[in-house]
Amino acid sequence: MEFVDKLPPMDLMRSEKMTLVQLIIPVESAYRAVSYLGELGLLQFRDLNADKSPFQRIFVNQVKRCGEMSRKLRFLKDQISKAGLLSSHHSVLQPNVELEELEAQLAEHETELIEMNHNSEKLRQTCNELLEFKMVLQKAGAFLVSKSHAVAEERELDEHVYSDENYVETASLLEQEMRSGASNQSGLQYISGIICKSKILRFERMLFRATRGNMLFNQAPADENIVDPVSDEKVEKTIFVVFFSGQQAKTKILKISEAFGANCYPVPEDITKQRQITREVLSRLSELEATLDAGIRHRDKALASIEFHLTKWMNMVRREKAVYDTLNMLNFDVTKKCLVGEGWCPVFAKTQIQEALQRATFDCNSQVGIIFHLMDAMESPPTYFRTNRLTNAFQEIVDAYGVARYQEANPALYTVITFPFLFAVMFGDWGHGLCLLLGALILIARETKLASQKLGSFMEMLFGGRYVLLLMALFSIYCGLIYNEFFSVPFHIFGGSAYKCRDSSCSDAYTAGLIKYRDPYPFGVDPRWRGSRSELPFLNSLKMKMSVLFGVAQMNLGIILSYFNACFFGSALDIRYQFVPQMIFLNSLFGYLSLLIVIKWCTGSQADLYHVMIYMFLSPTDDLGDNQLFWGQRPLQILLLILAIVAVPWMLFPKPFILKKLHTERFQGRTYGILGTSEMDLEVEPDSAREHHEDFNFSEIFVHQMIHSIEFVLGAVSNTASYLRLWALSLAHSELSTVFYEKVLLLAWGYDSIVIRLIGLAVFAFATAFILLMMESLSAFLHALRLHWVEFQSKFYHGDGYKFKPFSFSSLTEDED
Repeated sequence: MEFVDKLPPMDLMRSEKMTLVQLIIPVESAYRAVSYLGELGLLQFRDLNADKSPFQRIFVNQVKRCGEMSRKLRFLKDQISKAGLLSSHHSVLQPNVELEELEAQLAEHETELIEMNHNSEKLRQTCNELLEFKMVLQKAGAFLVSKSHAVAEERELDEHVYSDENYVETASLLEQEMRSGASNQSGLQYISGIICKSKILRFERMLFRATRGNMLFNQAPADENIVDPVSDEKVEKTIFVVFFSGQQAKTKILKISEAFGANCYPVPEDITKQRQITREVLSRLSELEATLDAGIRHRDKALASIEFHLTKWMNMVRREKAVYDTLNMLNFDVTKKCLVGEGWCPVFAKTQIQEALQRATFDCNSQVGIIFHLMDAMESPPTYFRTNRLTNAFQEIVDAYGVARYQEANPALYTVITFPFLFAVMFGDWGHGLCLLLGALILIARETKLASQKLGSFMEMLFGGRYVLLLMALFSIYCGLIYNEFFSVPFHIFGGSAYKCRDSSCSDAYTAGLIKYRDPYPFGVDPRWRGSRSELPFLNSLKMKMSVLFGVAQMNLGIILSYFNACFFGSALDIRYQFVPQMIFLNSLFGYLSLLIVIKWCTGSQADLYHVMIYMFLSPTDDLGDNQLFWGQRPLQILLLILAIVAVPWMLFPKPFILKKLHTERFQGRTYGILGTSEMDLEVEPDSAREHHEDFNFSEIFVHQMIHSIEFVLGAVSNTASYLRLWALSLAHSELSTVFYEKVLLLAWGYDSIVIRLIGLAVFAFATAFILLMMESLSAFLHALRLHWVEFQSKFYHGDGYKFKPFSFSSLTEDED
C-alpha cells in the first residue's frame, strides 16, 4: 500500500487543478516579470482591456515598433531567400544586442539593400537594352540586304497604282495623304526593334491594319532570353524589322510599338557603321556585366552576414512583441503606478511563478515587490493536461471532437489503447502491420531531425501521429496473428492444424469440408480454414459476434465513466436517475446478447440468436425450444425486458421534477429573507433569489432530459449496430488482400515468362502499398475515430471546455510575426 500511495497522480485521467491569480506589478519590473513568465510558460493571462481597441492600449507604440521591425526582418528574409542563401544552421554563441541597437541595424540594412536593389535594377535594365541592341544589330543586317527588292516593289506600286487618274477619287484619306507626301520620300524607310514573343502576332496584325497593308514585316527569334529586372524571370523575345514608306506611317508604327512595349533601336544601313556600333555595344556590355557581377557579389556578402544573425533577430523581435502584447492585457493603475493582471495557472505551478516574480524584482533592483495572490473565480477554469510525445497525439484526437470540461474524465487515457486496438480489428494482417511498424520506426528514429525541419501538411500530420502509427502497427500485428493472415496467406506458426482432408488429394476440401482429428489450434484461427467450405461462414460469424462484444464493452466503459464523473462532481441525481437506468437498459438488451454469444461459443450450441432476440420482444412467454441455451432463460428474458421498459421513464421523468423541487425549497426561504433590502440592493446583489428563480426553466430542462433519454435509447440500438463496421471492414480488408494475392501474384507466377512475373509482382506491390496500406489504413482510422467520438464519448463526455493557453515563448511561431 505504501508503494501505491507514493505513485504520482495520473495526469491524463482529469485535467490539472487550476487557480485564478492576481498580479500587482510595479511599472519598473513589469517587462522583466512578463519575460520570465513567458520563459516559464505556465500562466494564461486574461485580457482586462477587452473593451479597448488596440490603439487605446498602453504599450501600443512599442507594439508598432516591434511590428515595423518584423516587417524589415521579413523583407531581409525574402531578399536572402531570393538570393538562395538560406541555410539550416542556427546561430549560436552570438553576442546579445539591445533592441534599440537592433532597430538601428535593421533600418541601416534595409536602406542599404533597397539602394543596392535599385542600382542593380538600373544596371540590369541598361544591360538588357545593350543586349537587345546587340541582337537587333545582328539580326536586322540580314533583313536590310533585301531592301533593294522592297524599293523595286515600291516603284512598281507608284507606277501602277498612284499614276492611275481615278485613284484619287476612290482612295481613302490616309492613302491620299501618303500619296501626297510620297514625292518627298527618297524610298523605303525601316524601323527595327525587339518585342516579347507572346505579342508578336497581335503586333504584326495591328501594324498591317494601321498601314493598310503598305508595309513589309520581317521577324526572327532572339538568340538569348532577356532577364526581367523586376521579376527575375527570363522572357523570350523576337526581333523585327518593319519596312514602310511615308512619315505618317512611321509615326503610327512608333506609337504602336510603344503601346505594345516594343523597344526600337536605330540600325544604320552601312555595314561598316553596323560593325563599329556592334563593337562599341559589346565593349559597354562587358563593362556593365562586370559591374553587375561585382554588385551582386557585394549584395550577397551583405546578405550572408545578415543571414547569420537572422534567426536570433527574428526570435528576439517575436519575443519582444509577445511581451508587449501581454502587457497590453494588463490594467494600468495610475494612482499606484503599477500594472494589475489576472490569469489562470495550475496549482502545482504557483511556487515556480512566485520564484520567477521574485527573480524579476531582484534583477530590476525594484524597491517594491510583486504581489501575487489567489482569487475566487466565477467562471469555469481552462482545461490543461500534461502530455508527453506518446500521449499528445491521442489527446489531440480527443480535442478535435471537443476540449474536455474542467476536471471531467478524459477519454484520451483510454483512447491510447482502445483506438489502435479497434483500428487493428479492422486492419488485422501481420504482414501489413510490419509495413506500418517499419514506417513508424523510421519516423521515430529520425524524430530529432524531422522535428527541426519544416514539413509539408501531410508529412507533418504523419510525423505528429508517429506514436499512434506505432501502436496501430503493433496491434495490427497482434490481430493479424489471431486472424492468421500474412498478406492474406495463413501460416502454421503455432503448431499443426486440428483438421485434415478427407483424402490425400484435398480435392473435396471446398465441397465436402474437413475432418477434425486433434486438439484445436493453440492461438488464433486455424490455417486450414483458408479455402475450405466453411471459411466465410465461420469468419463472418466470429468477427460479427466479436464486434458486438467489443461494442457493448466499450459502451459500458463510457457509462461507467459517467458514474465516476457524477461521483467526482457530487451529483447524486446523475447516479440514481442517469447512470443506473442507462446501465440497466443497455445490459438488459445488448449485455444479454453478449452473454448469449459467450455461452454459445462455450457450449457449441446451434441456437439461432437472431430468433432469440426478436421473439424476446414479440413473444416473450413462448417456449424457446431448440434455441434455449441454459435453464431459466425464458423467465430471465421476461425480467430483462421489464427492466428495459422501466428504465426508459426512470431516465426521463424523475430528474426534472426533483430539480424543480430542490430549486423551490432552496430559494423559498431566501425570498422572504430579503424583503427588508432596498430595491437597489436587490438589483445589485448577484446571488439574489429573484435572479436565480428566473434562471430556472422547468420546460427547458424537461425537454433537454427527454431529448437525452430518447437519444440514449435509440443510440443504444444504433451504436451497437455501428460497431458491426469492425466486422465489415475486417472482412473487406481480408478479401481485398486475398484477391490481390490470388488473382494478381499467383496468376502471374503461373507463367514461365520472367517479364509477366515481374509485372505481376509490381502490380501486387503497388496494390498493397497504395490500396491496402494507404487507403485501407485511412478508412480504418476514420472508422475507429467515429467509434470513439460518437459511440464511446457520447456516453459521458461533454467536451465544452476550453484549452489552457499559457503565455509561453516556446509556443511562438513565425505566423506571429
